[in-house]
Parts: sequence; structure tokens; C-alpha cells
Amino acid sequence: MTEVTTPIAGQLFTTIDHVGVAVPDLDAAVAYYRDVLGMRETHREVNEEQGVAEAMMAVGDSGVCVQLLAPLDETSTIAKFIGRSGPGLQQIAYRVQDLDEVCATLRRRGARLLYDEPKRGTANSRVNFIHPKSAGGVLVELVEPAAGH
Repeated sequence: MTEVTTPIAGQLFTTIDHVGVAVPDLDAAVAYYRDVLGMRETHREVNEEQGVAEAMMAVGDSGVCVQLLAPLDETSTIAKFIGRSGPGLQQIAYRVQDLDEVCATLRRRGARLLYDEPKRGTANSRVNFIHPKSAGGVLVELVEPAAGH
């Protein structure tokens, strides 16, 4: 990941962190993004709490990634998404410096968040989501990277 810069006063987000893509087969998707699109895998993990296996694919040296998300079982949110909408774009994630402050600001501004308290995300980041009904139909993830990322 790239260095996080201080946002301009009033801005909540520092950059686009990643774009999430729901896929039925993680290994096949990683191979396509690597071999056809020329992206480099920078991280892979299983997040039991979120019900996904995931891989982060770097978009050049920009610090922005495509996050490939495969369901661990048919009950996961990603499995339900794929069942409803098919594989494809699932979310956009913005990087923040202080997730608690950003969540409080968004709530004051009327945004509906999925979680009362942030959850653990990729590479021990802290995450929350703006509900699509509160964000023009788009699932928006808020990511506060773990220290050192």
C-alpha cells in the first residue's frame, strides 16, 4: 500500500483503497487478473467473520487494488450477492485515517452504516460499510489500514 496522506480539511477519504469484485472461484479469478490483466497479487487471506476468501490484486504501483472476493459457503454475503446479481463489481472502498471519526460524521450527515462498531477487514484493517440504500445503490466500504500498511 502507498503512504497515507493527510486529507484536506473537511474531506473524509484519503484515496480509493480498492474495488471489490465478487467471484465464484478465487484461484481462477487471480489467474485471470494476473495472466491476462497483468496485475500482481499482494495479499491473500480467509476472513471467516465476513465469509470470504480474498485476494488483493495491485493496479500498477498506484496503491489501489482490486479485491477479489469468493464465498466460503452458500450462506455468505458474497454467495448471496453472486446468486442475486452474478459475479462482478460488488463495492468501492475508500481509505480513511480515523474510522471512528468518519463513521460519526457520516451518521450525523444521515448515512446508514451496516455496523454499530467497525469490524476486522483485510490485513487487520478496520472497516465499516455505508448501506447501498444510503449511498445511491452502491455498497461503500470505509477502510482504516492497520498500522504499517
